[in-house]
Amino acid sequence: MKSQKYQGILCKSNIKNKVKDTIAVEAPLQININNKPFTVTMRLPDNDAELVLGLLHSEGILNANSYIPTIEFSEKNSISIAEVTISENNLESGYSNSRTLLSVSSCGICGRTDIEDILQKKNPLNSLDVLSLNKLCSMFDVVHKKQPVFLSTGGTHAAGIFTLTGKLLSIQEDIGRHNAVDKAIGDLAFSKSLSKAKVLVVSGRISYEIVVKCFKAQIPFLAAVSSPSSLSIDFAKELGITLLAFCRDKKATCYSFPEKIEVD
Repeated sequence: MKSQKYQGILCKSNIKNKVKDTIAVEAPLQININNKPFTVTMRLPDNDAELVLGLLHSEGILNANSYIPTIEFSEKNSISIAEVTISENNLESGYSNSRTLLSVSSCGICGRTDIEDILQKKNPLNSLDVLSLNKLCSMFDVVHKKQPVFLSTGGTHAAGIFTLTGKLLSIQEDIGRHNAVDKAIGDLAFSKSLSKAKVLVVSGRISYEIVVKCFKAQIPFLAAVSSPSSLSIDFAKELGITLLAFCRDKKATCYSFPEKIEVD
């Protein structure tokens, strides 16, 4: 399944309307090599065998382009697992059954060796805050104007953190969306003002990892210019985060806790 229908609340002007959006599915795939956990990658569930084989080649795990290992798929607690069997003489000499792949700027959990590392139950946020749609729209205007690298190159993402009243606490840019979020949170941590953070605004789309970063920073509102993934919506609901996406043209779609968005 590549997409799912999610109900959202389209907020604009003085009205809220129910909408049903088609959202791309984001789901983890755990890859084991020779019966040992190797890495976890987030992906659109499709062509998983090609994904696994391509990853093994691009990361230099296989020492011959002509060799095709055995790949078998299973499900455990609704998690997809790829069991890869590679003969010892076809493993690259630098391979070790540890966390071989490093996390990269586009994926905050890729590189974990076991799915249990990332699916940890936490107590949800219990914020009573209410956010004005008008204030949210003004935050996006501020972020857009304060991206010097993007304005000159068009090649970066941004993350801005605000108070409920729209005061900018930090804005950071980076090649990766996740890195920009980490930089903004780190900036406030250095200044010991993270407790003032109420709204995290990001360019691009929202994935599971950004929801988790928002939650760990105890920020109750998360908003993005583009689409959320299915997993980001699911976890926003579970973790008590009000998630908004498609925030443009003075409107936004809320996928969790719409009662916390004020449209007047």
